Amino acid sequence: MAKYEKDQVLTGKVTGIQPFGAFVALDDETQGLVHISEISHDYVKDVNDYVQVGQEVEVKILEVDEASKKIKLSMKATQEAPKREKSAKPARRAPRRNEATSNFKQEEAPGFTVLKDKLEDWIKNTNFKK
Repeated sequence: MAKYEKDQVLTGKVTGIQPFGAFVALDDETQGLVHISEISHDYVKDVNDYVQVGQEVEVKILEVDEASKKIKLSMKATQEAPKREKSAKPARRAPRRNEATSNFKQEEAPGFTVLKDKLEDWIKNTNFKK
C-alpha cells in the first residue's frame, strides 16, 4: 500500500458492486472502494447503471489509510464537473417564522374573521372560574 498516495490517478478494474459503491482492484493485491457518491457528478441511484464487474475505470485516490489498509477512491474526481446553467428565475427565499401570517389580509380568508368573532362568545360561555 505504500506505493499508493493521495491524489494519484490510476486505472483499475471493478471487482465487485454493492449498493453503497464499487470495489476497484488497483493491482493483484490492492483494492479500494469508490463510494456511490464518488461515482459520478450526477445523482447515482444504482451503481450498476454506471459500472460493471470487470470494467476498467479511471480513479483518483482520495485517501490511503495504512492502519485499516483501506483506500478511498473517486471516479468523478477524474472527470470535469458539468457546468450548470443559472436559472433565469431568482431563488425563492423561504418565509421567516410568522412572516407569512404577519402580511396576511383578512379579506383574503373570511373564515378567520368568523373564528375571531366567535372567540369572545366561546370565552363567555365557558365554565371557567377565576
